[in-house]
Amino acid sequence: METRLDRPNEIVQEVVQDHAACSLDASHVLTWEEIAHLTADPSKPAETLMNVVALIARRFGVDVCSAYLLEPDRANLVLAATLGLRQECIGKLRMSVNEGLVGLVAEQVRPVAVEQVRNHPRFKYFSEAGEDAYQSFLGVPLIDRGVLQGVLVIQTVAARVFPENEIRLLTEAAKRVAPVVSEARTLDRFIAPAQERLWALARNLWWSWDHDSAGLFHDLDPLRWSQLNHSPVSLLNEFPLEKLEARATELALHSRINYAYRRLREYQDAERTWGARHAGVLRPRPVAYFSAEFGVHESLPVYSGGLGVLAGDHIKSASDLGIPLVGVGLFYGQGYFRQRLDRDCWQREEYLETDVNQLPMEAAIGKNGRPVVVQVDTRHGSIRAKVWRVKVGRCDLLLLDSDVEGNTPEDRHMTSRLYGGDGRVRVHQELLLGVGGLRALKALGITPGVLHLNEGHSGFAVLEAIRQRMEDEGIGFEKAVPRVAREVVFTSHTPVPAGHDRFDADLVEEHLGPMREALGLSREGFMALGRENPESDERFCMTVLGLRLSRRANAVSSLHGEVSRAMWTGLYPGKQEDAVPIGHITNGVHVPSWLAPQMFRLYDRHLGTGWHLRSSEAKIWDGIDNVDDGELWETHFNLKSRLIEFVRRRAVKQAARREEPRGVLQQLERVLSPDALTIGFARRFATYKRANLILADIEKIASMVNDPTRPVQFVFAGKAHPLDEPGKRVLQQIAQLMRDPQFSDKFVFVEDYDINVGRHFVQGVDVWLNNPRRPLEASGTSGQKVVLNGGLNLSVLDGWWAEAYDGMNGFAIGDGRTHSDMNVHDARDGEDLLRVLREEVIPLYYQRDRDGLPRGWIQRMKRTIRTLGWRFNADRMVMDYTLKCYVPAAGGTSSDLRPKL
Repeated sequence: METRLDRPNEIVQEVVQDHAACSLDASHVLTWEEIAHLTADPSKPAETLMNVVALIARRFGVDVCSAYLLEPDRANLVLAATLGLRQECIGKLRMSVNEGLVGLVAEQVRPVAVEQVRNHPRFKYFSEAGEDAYQSFLGVPLIDRGVLQGVLVIQTVAARVFPENEIRLLTEAAKRVAPVVSEARTLDRFIAPAQERLWALARNLWWSWDHDSAGLFHDLDPLRWSQLNHSPVSLLNEFPLEKLEARATELALHSRINYAYRRLREYQDAERTWGARHAGVLRPRPVAYFSAEFGVHESLPVYSGGLGVLAGDHIKSASDLGIPLVGVGLFYGQGYFRQRLDRDCWQREEYLETDVNQLPMEAAIGKNGRPVVVQVDTRHGSIRAKVWRVKVGRCDLLLLDSDVEGNTPEDRHMTSRLYGGDGRVRVHQELLLGVGGLRALKALGITPGVLHLNEGHSGFAVLEAIRQRMEDEGIGFEKAVPRVAREVVFTSHTPVPAGHDRFDADLVEEHLGPMREALGLSREGFMALGRENPESDERFCMTVLGLRLSRRANAVSSLHGEVSRAMWTGLYPGKQEDAVPIGHITNGVHVPSWLAPQMFRLYDRHLGTGWHLRSSEAKIWDGIDNVDDGELWETHFNLKSRLIEFVRRRAVKQAARREEPRGVLQQLERVLSPDALTIGFARRFATYKRANLILADIEKIASMVNDPTRPVQFVFAGKAHPLDEPGKRVLQQIAQLMRDPQFSDKFVFVEDYDINVGRHFVQGVDVWLNNPRRPLEASGTSGQKVVLNGGLNLSVLDGWWAEAYDGMNGFAIGDGRTHSDMNVHDARDGEDLLRVLREEVIPLYYQRDRDGLPRGWIQRMKRTIRTLGWRFNADRMVMDYTLKCYVPAAGGTSSDLRPKL
């Protein structure tokens, strides 16, 4: 019996076989002898399946033959063997039984034949499989002893109607190979579960903050893991199936792999999360979190520094808490630059292309089943961009990429570099980020309930939201603005003028002219949205745009809130400075990402099971006082030793690249001592961060570092912006100390600062040095990462430290006062820095008891962990955003009684 479903432009055939009534074409039939020959070696089921699909492809004269097998949960299918699709998809391409045409065969347990697959309502495009060229599809179920085992598929390039006879023939072939498949599945060897599950882990960046999962990839090949910048996708791409299985067996990894995989599935499927309890209103309309950069992990190089790392921590904590949130950013094909110092210690920049095949990304598929491509119009033409999807735990991160056909060469390279190029490139990027990003969400069927703009770079998203609201509701600009603004959260991250993008009027009109017209605004009316004084001829400021078109705006520390209200008072005529509607939510860091595994295990023993799930609760951290001083110090000392070994390796490697003499390399192999007080400084080399403040009195610092009984040593890292010549000179001054006989053993500069370098630094230093020119450090989160690992902060009372320091949980430079004369200000801070080092830090560190333990120092370590660990972590930060911004913006509050004015 045959059922034919007639639809325009497609033929669907579904057949129930009656083999007894059929006359089979002998040239197509697989004989039992052939099957027996193919299955001669039962220890190689993967190879057997490859032989089967190759033989069927030849017999049927088709371009593709594939076998998809049911996973043990019987809810999903995995590509187990193929001839014609991309080989690297074997074991990786997965789909549920209600997805695509393959799933339809499994769901209905009967053949499905389609002449033109793209016209079928169940067609789903899997970009990674390389299916673009194939038109026709015939799939039949693999059934053994009445139980479905998988699906056998053939495909052709040319559109093709599969006659009843061919369907019967493929069904017969499936019947004969089904016992082979069943046996392989029974033995649980059909597609190497270890490989499949490792790929599932690798494709979700959850592994990057799960120490057990990261440890699996490390143990597979520690050397290549390090050389590949800790990229599991790159590592697995180098492991053939046989090698991977052998390695997993050799190291007894199978149980660890299964455990990590189960935990990932449990994490993804969890329903009783903090977000489910407190932010249910966001489930149908999630937060869209826009940021120009995301620093999730060093293997995904689309970040430069603090802003990106903060965004990465934000999305990771949103995932942990179960907050419905989608990140929106740009994919930079060359990322930020690679830093190399020449023989004169001058920074040189290198730009390298990133291979997308080595990243955990896939093309984002829209509601129409096709890869999403967005388009943004400008006066000089349209910009198109494809959209990549990255899984970050429970959250998605969407990255727009302008390197697509149809764009001009200039536009194709527009997203190549982060913070590269001139104002024209920058406005291009920000237009694509904001307008293109919102259009990408719409193409994916995502209607955000909140737009969170992480800095002004993404401000144009609000204009696109207003345009869409005008179109959807048939209203004008003036009515649409307040309706959109109540859903917008704007976060400012810096008081430094260079951090607030400004564009000339002509540049704005060239790129935003079509948007302006769609909004029904005049040129002056549009420019007024980005001007502090609408009547002036100021340049268009993205921060002003964000503040004007958002109902909720915040700075990132208490002091930064005060500074921001003073900076932007002019935007709110008639309001006193204290009444300016800019609040603050102090930044925090993602605890699992920055806490060393050794410290994590120590906390597991003393803070209680599952402590990290409640790390924002102050009482959780009280248990640190019960930790034995010796245990805490030993753990810290081991991390410090690990840091020193890391610094030595990097120093030798960078000196060898510069072809420095063998004597220099030998000296660098022994540089630094685990017994010396180790102070770290790692951040962007902007001049206001004053990396060279420690050199205010060169003789005094020389005497400190060379004291044989109480030595001090420094490790530095950081990048200066390619166009920041003053910042490069400061960097050069620090790096050249490695050549100075007074400092060569006590000062080391590590090149190419990234998340990996930062992780080693914050986990291993004794003291974290932070001495910006107050009040220009909005928050500064690096010192918060040190807190988690038992390091102490030595910092100017700026940013987060101004609200964190209690006199006993670290050290302060100065008393929080500034001076109108910058030279006086710097000189005073430099003197105080050296005084605090000499009178407080060094004596406390070297004051030891009979056991050799610095009891006073350890007590201060415990105090900093106990008083700061819960406050300055990203879970607390994201909870604050959710309760104070997201839920109210989405209309999810149960009460809001406002006083009469």
